[in-house]
Order: sequence, then C-alpha cells, then structure tokens
Amino acid sequence: MLKPKNNSTYKTYHLSVGITGVRLDRFVADKCPELTRTHVQKLIADGFITVNGREAKSSLRLDSGDRVDVVVPPVPPSPLTPEAIPLLIVYEDEDLLVVDKPPGLIVHPAPGHPAHTLINAILSHVPHLAQMGDSLRPGIVHRLDKDTSGLMIVAKNRVAQMDLIEQFRKR
Repeated sequence: MLKPKNNSTYKTYHLSVGITGVRLDRFVADKCPELTRTHVQKLIADGFITVNGREAKSSLRLDSGDRVDVVVPPVPPSPLTPEAIPLLIVYEDEDLLVVDKPPGLIVHPAPGHPAHTLINAILSHVPHLAQMGDSLRPGIVHRLDKDTSGLMIVAKNRVAQMDLIEQFRKR
C-alpha cells in the first residue's frame, strides 16, 4: 500500500447481512459518489482500498460481514493552466456547462498539444474543476474530435459527472 498523506480521507464500511456478491469496485463507487469507478479501481490497485485488512482486486465479490477500508489521498494539483479562450456557452447551471465546441479546437491535452484546449478554456471559466480528480480531463464526460464541432457537456461536480457518465453509457 502506498503511504497516504496526512490530509487523506478515511472511510470504513461494514457490509450488513444480506449484502453479498457485489463487486468491490462497484460497492465503493456506490458508497463514494464523489469518486469515479475508474478512480476507485486505481485506488484498489494502489492498495488504498482494502477488504478485512488485506489488499484485494476490483473484481472481488464481497460477503456479509466484510469490512471495506477506503483511503482517498488528496487530489494532486492539476497540471493544466486556465487560458482565457472565448467560449460559446449554450447553457450553464450549478451542475453542468454546455459549450459549443468549434472545429479545430482539441478537447483535452494530448501529446503534442499540451495547451490551447477546450479544457484550458473551461478551467478559466470554472476554476474549481481542476480539483475534481481527473487531472487531464476534469468534468469531461464525452469528447468530440479536433475537427468536429458540436455541443460538449461538462460536469461541474462529481455527482453530476457520475450521472452524466451513466446516461451516456445507457444511450
């Protein structure tokens, strides 16, 4: 297990009678909606989530009486820099932002394109997104290719992000 930092978040869950057979990653993602399932799987792989005091795999099926300990280290600072790139905002509320992405604009940094992306522009408009956990794609729930124009939906908090991801998955 990696050594957690002092300002990590610690949670413990005891599975009650009748809860059996659920996967570890799904259980933790359901209990911690602020974490994406991908983030949960990384925490499990890195040893930050244990079952009955032992490291486990994401696919482990839990049984009644199991104890699940979760350590969530603090989010590292985002390597992204906000940039004052004009955005065409179609809709915005406290949970989401919808922008019209023009052709030629890359959605998120990639090799050879570390800046001047839609994410850099969005971070200038919604700075707290940099703290959402995904350091290179904060709030992004889908993508459009560089040369494609269209509406991009951006989650402004973890709960909205999980809900939008689920909606896209079910489409």
